[in-house]
Formats: sequence, C-alpha cells, structure tokens
Amino acid sequence: MLNSFSSLCDDFYVDMQINTHLDLPGERDTVLTFFERIQKQFSGMNNFYRKSNGDFCLEQEKEGEKYRWVNLEIDRICAGCANPRDMDHSYKLNQLVLDIAPYMLGVSHLDIDSLDVTFSMDFDFQGNHNEVIAEALFASTAFGAFMDIPDSKPLRFSPTIILALDEECSTQARVTIESRTGLAEVKNQKFKPDDPISLYFTIRRQGKGREFYSPESLQQQCQLAENMMAEKIVPCFVGPLTNAIAQRR
Repeated sequence: MLNSFSSLCDDFYVDMQINTHLDLPGERDTVLTFFERIQKQFSGMNNFYRKSNGDFCLEQEKEGEKYRWVNLEIDRICAGCANPRDMDHSYKLNQLVLDIAPYMLGVSHLDIDSLDVTFSMDFDFQGNHNEVIAEALFASTAFGAFMDIPDSKPLRFSPTIILALDEECSTQARVTIESRTGLAEVKNQKFKPDDPISLYFTIRRQGKGREFYSPESLQQQCQLAENMMAEKIVPCFVGPLTNAIAQRR
C-alpha cells in the first residue's frame, strides 16, 4: 500500500526516539559495531559522521527525497525515514534499532524513560506561517475573536497539545504545529522561501516493563499513530492547513 500521508504534504517523515535515563555508550568499538550491524541490513546507509556536539550519525545517501538515518545521542537513540514509499518500509529500520539496542548498547527496559513514534509533515509556504495557522485552526475560537482587533497581525502561533490516552497516562499523544516566521519577516513583509510549516504528531509510551519496549509493542504503537493520523490529524489539522495555504497561492 502506498503511503497516503505523503500525498498530503510536501515532505513526510517517520521517526522513532528511544529516550534513556542514563548516558548511552560512546566507546569507539561499541559505536562502530552498532552502526555496522545496521549497515549490514541497510547497505545504502554509508554516510557515517560525528556532529560537533558529539552525536554519532549514520545516514543513507539521498535518493531524491527518500533516505534513512540513525542518530546515537547522549541519552537518546533516533531512527527515521524520509518520504517512505509505504508505512511498512518506514518501520523496518525502527524495529531493527529497538531489537538490537539491548544487546549492542546495553539498553535495559529499566533505563528507557519513554519510546516515541513521531509522524512529521512539512508544508511549503512563502508567507506568514502564523497567519495561516491562525486562520486554519483558530478562526472560530476565542483566539480568533482576539485577532479581530484592527491592524493586528499574528506573530506567534505554534500550538502544542498533549493528551493522555489511558488512565495511567502511560500512553500520550502530542500534536505540535510549528511556524518558522519571525518578527522581522512580518515587519518587512519579506518571507523566506525554503522554510515550511511543520506538523509533528507523536505517540509516546512510558512504563517500566519489557512489554512496553518490545518490537510487538512498537508495532501496536505505530498502528495507533496511523489510526489517529487518519481519524483526527488529517481531517482536523492537515485539511484546514492545506486549504488555508491553497487560498494564498
């Protein structure tokens, strides 16, 4: 099945983040062995480097706009895929990283603070991002009424919503809309052409049992994220945003 989410935006990303309490290992042999194991299964991931902040990165050479990456940070392991051809394709790397992290990096379920699955969507728009977000998501709210003040202009609209999805609050959903328009751009009416409006939707799981961080649990987490994207995020956030952008083009 083709990835229908990609057709609704200019770029679509699927990320997984394993957030740990303790620092992850940074020894040369451990790091290289970990990334070599990933490269063995994903042979196109050949670009290995270390950032100035000390993070280790393994990336795939970009084929158009499609590529994968794994980052090993101080207290977080990140794996992701840009513009995957289908959802199963995007999950394979994430499942491998979660599967080998306990054996190759010594990550215990006791050490994991949370596991995030994030779907990100970029919408290209050269103009006031805050204005688009305000019109698309706040026009019929109390915030919309506040914007009726004569000569007012939206300067900062980057809302974040976090919901607990169970009684224990161990499963959470977070939606963030990010504007990249600054004050100087609004004042001068000169907007950067390359900065997109971004939507981030995350399903986070927290718990101390092994069952929270197994490949099977990750699959359930990804399925929950897909369902909520289709049922809530696309009709309630993506549709209004894309309509507001289309009216300005």
